[in-house]
Amino acid sequence: MIDLTELTYDERGLIPAIAQDRVSGKVLMLAWMDTEALRRTLATRRATYWSRSRQEYWVKGESSGHTQHVSQVRRDCDSDAILLTVDQVGPACHTGAPTCFDVYRPLLAQEADAGPTGSTKPIEESHAAVSA
Repeated sequence: MIDLTELTYDERGLIPAIAQDRVSGKVLMLAWMDTEALRRTLATRRATYWSRSRQEYWVKGESSGHTQHVSQVRRDCDSDAILLTVDQVGPACHTGAPTCFDVYRPLLAQEADAGPTGSTKPIEESHAAVSA
């Protein structure tokens, strides 16, 4: 279990929370949490975030039906970001796209072939290939 006092929040008391699909591994969205949003998420397994623009808590999918059931919560190595592994129902993005990151063109496109010094395979596949 995460000790909420060990996390590093910004000056507004917020920490970035990345939602990742449990099955596909796709990054779905980035939102913000404070200790109360994180506490609610851990207690209910329903992703609860803090809206910086509306200054209120929101449960993902409460109005749209596009819910996130939280399977796992992890902190990063510096304890200044949270990763939520979720079962997403419906699109994750408010635009209706499956993820918030599929809609826009990349700032840097993936190389077609990274060649012998790099890989374009997902991390999991690269590690599996090395350890096999």
